Amino acid sequence: MPQATETAADLFAQILDRENRPNPYPLYARLRETPVAPLGDGFFAVSRYADIAALLHDPRLSKDQRKSDIPLSGAQRIEPRPFLFLDPPEHDRLRRLVMHQFTPARVNALHERIVALVDELLDAHRGQSRLDVVSDLAYPLPVTVICELLGVPREDESRFHAWADTLAHSIDPDPGQKTDQAAVLAGMELRDYMQKLVAERRAHPRDDLLSGLAVGEDPAGRMDDANLVITMILLLIAGHETTVNVISNGTLTLLRYPAELERLRDSPERAPIVVEEVLRYEPPVQFVGRFALADIEIGGATIPRGSGIRLMLAAGNRDPARFVDPDRFDPDRPDNEHLGFGGGIHYCVGAPLARIEGHAALTALARRLVNPRLVDDPPPYRPNAVLRGPSHLLVDYDQLRG
Repeated sequence: MPQATETAADLFAQILDRENRPNPYPLYARLRETPVAPLGDGFFAVSRYADIAALLHDPRLSKDQRKSDIPLSGAQRIEPRPFLFLDPPEHDRLRRLVMHQFTPARVNALHERIVALVDELLDAHRGQSRLDVVSDLAYPLPVTVICELLGVPREDESRFHAWADTLAHSIDPDPGQKTDQAAVLAGMELRDYMQKLVAERRAHPRDDLLSGLAVGEDPAGRMDDANLVITMILLLIAGHETTVNVISNGTLTLLRYPAELERLRDSPERAPIVVEEVLRYEPPVQFVGRFALADIEIGGATIPRGSGIRLMLAAGNRDPARFVDPDRFDPDRPDNEHLGFGGGIHYCVGAPLARIEGHAALTALARRLVNPRLVDDPPPYRPNAVLRGPSHLLVDYDQLRG
């Protein structure tokens, strides 16, 4: 189709097309040419940084699809809704209860454990010459950490891995009727699993976040069983799905920019700025949804009340009006206030934990892999357009440093 005739709906369909998963950024650039554009399905795409940043903090936008004209599908029909899909005041109450347990001190205390886990996972490949960064490190690291933090038995990982994959895929726009039904079934099975775990922790509390939420005393009150179950499901899935992409996208990018990989190896203190640039350059969540509670004028257009809004974070992160030379990976860029973890009241709860895991994993890979090189470039990608990242990332290396 000639570019001149492309509509925003055409471009968005191409972004969703798995064929374009390796590099959707030229499509995002073309989408930015019309800052606010109807997608033909009740949604509008907003793709420039300034507009996205403003809307992330706009109280006229809702996360609750029930307040829109957009019909519910898949996991959106599961009740009660996770606080991620609620508005104040209920969102604020439930999030406050989580943050009372998910404290900075508790997260920071995991740093040494995370570093040790990274080394354990890499040590398992001594004497070998190939690593699948996704299945050997980027997935098992955050899964182990979130299981230990929440109090979910690690031996049950194989069960909730399938549930989490199905639910994560269902957040993509128009995933299809088969996926829609599978998401409802996966949500029910995961809810049944978590209900048993909640009952066990109420009866026999331990030193974990689930026990703290189940029996802890909090000035804001205590979650009932239904909200506790759905909150645990949210934290379990969100606690590893995005971090997998941070680590795998970060590794892929560093291998494509070998000078930056070498700088990180020689100067591990660069890890924080490297991870922030990864979050801008290859965000783990490419776009998010909101719903207009009123007519909203922005970007030279009016979004009618009841409409859906897709905030194209990945497009905003490469907006040349905000970032100089945005398609270049540059950890030293100043004022790198990216959209990688969203913004506003729904800013990612697990961002501090994901950063620690990203720092530890990328630093260890840079330090320990001798002469690492990509086997496939581009690598195969997961089907998800929203949670975009490699499904496998094979890296050959000459030796594993101690």
